Amino acid sequence: MPRRRPEERNIGYYNEKIETMDRADRAVLQQKAALRSLRYAYEKAPGYRKFLDERGIMPASVGTIDDFPKIPVLKKNRMPERHRENPPFGGFLAVPVESLKRIYVSPGPLYDPEGRKEDYWGLRKCLYNVGFRSGDLVMNTFSHHLTPAGIFLDEACGGIGCVMVPTGVGNTEIQVRTMVELKINGYLGTASFLLSLIRKMGEMGYDPSGNLAIEIALVGGEILVPAHRKDLNDYGVIVRQAYITAELGALAYECPRENGMHLAEDQYVEICDPSTGEPLPNGSVGEVVVTNLANDCYPLVRYGTGDLSAVDDEMCACGRTSRKLRGILGRADEVTKVRGMFVHPRQVDEAVSRFAGEVDAARLVVTREGGADKMTLEVRLKPGVQGTDVLRDSLTERVREATKLRGEVVFVADIPANSRKIEDRRKWE
Repeated sequence: MPRRRPEERNIGYYNEKIETMDRADRAVLQQKAALRSLRYAYEKAPGYRKFLDERGIMPASVGTIDDFPKIPVLKKNRMPERHRENPPFGGFLAVPVESLKRIYVSPGPLYDPEGRKEDYWGLRKCLYNVGFRSGDLVMNTFSHHLTPAGIFLDEACGGIGCVMVPTGVGNTEIQVRTMVELKINGYLGTASFLLSLIRKMGEMGYDPSGNLAIEIALVGGEILVPAHRKDLNDYGVIVRQAYITAELGALAYECPRENGMHLAEDQYVEICDPSTGEPLPNGSVGEVVVTNLANDCYPLVRYGTGDLSAVDDEMCACGRTSRKLRGILGRADEVTKVRGMFVHPRQVDEAVSRFAGEVDAARLVVTREGGADKMTLEVRLKPGVQGTDVLRDSLTERVREATKLRGEVVFVADIPANSRKIEDRRKWE
């Protein structure tokens, strides 16, 4: 497969009319759609109606977008509890279950419905605008079971004419051979995993300078470290990032200018104070709060993602007129993303719940070593309990069962009383 010139990936729009629309006109359309979404969710989703009724909020009191902050933020970290109380979707589904195409299972657990509308997640535009083109041979290393990333990116790439190779996670030697033998030129996954595959090429006797055919990579699931982008650029790989969630689909994506992520037109995004839900001035760091504008199945209104970011209002030289996010700048809560998967504090409790007679306290510490995320469960044992290998192995297995991720277990003398259940010590400079 001949290599494409970088400029071929850096020109054009997926939908020029929408992407270059006058900013004021877009704001008017989005604000009207946000008010319609509020009324639709209240009418069709009984869980959302209950959520507002319990707080004394009637949609009729929200007449303009200036009234929108009256609506309480629906926090993502509370959704697993709501799903358990009223399974399977907490009453937030607005259509019959039998009308869905798929149901995904995200950590929490959270059940994420997918409707039958074409390009349901709005990902085709995202993939095209970061640089993927028809005919690209794309390796998708996101998981294809339970969580949605693998499948919905497969479908979106197929929708713009790419050829998909669904490799999923792990099996690095097989993935390297597949990259080399098929001359794969596109990649979906985390930046750190792509770098580990390139390093593995050298260990297996391949020379990346001659055997690496990847030209374009869309990375997500972790914060993109500038050093990782530079390392991959040095191998000739264009690296762009997107902001995609299991409930909302594509929220934002990088254009060829790589100076922030353009907000999707079918999402109304606010940056809010994580405690009060009040919108913050442009440029301030706060929680990303989203109202989806085109989802008849699962209408989420003022949905607090738990992610921190800030809006950049400067016009982009690429010609797109949308506002941009300045990347993901951290979390507003203890829910932490590790190797592309969310880990919730309640999962830490689940991991140690069977050991009430031995474990006095526990916290999960997340670090970064050699460009990869590492989880360590620190455990303080009760007086008189010995930290045996058998107990360590049992806890290690429970961590994996609860989080679907591998982690180590260490016994410690003390865990401060005011410790967070999950402590993220990663540095992203």
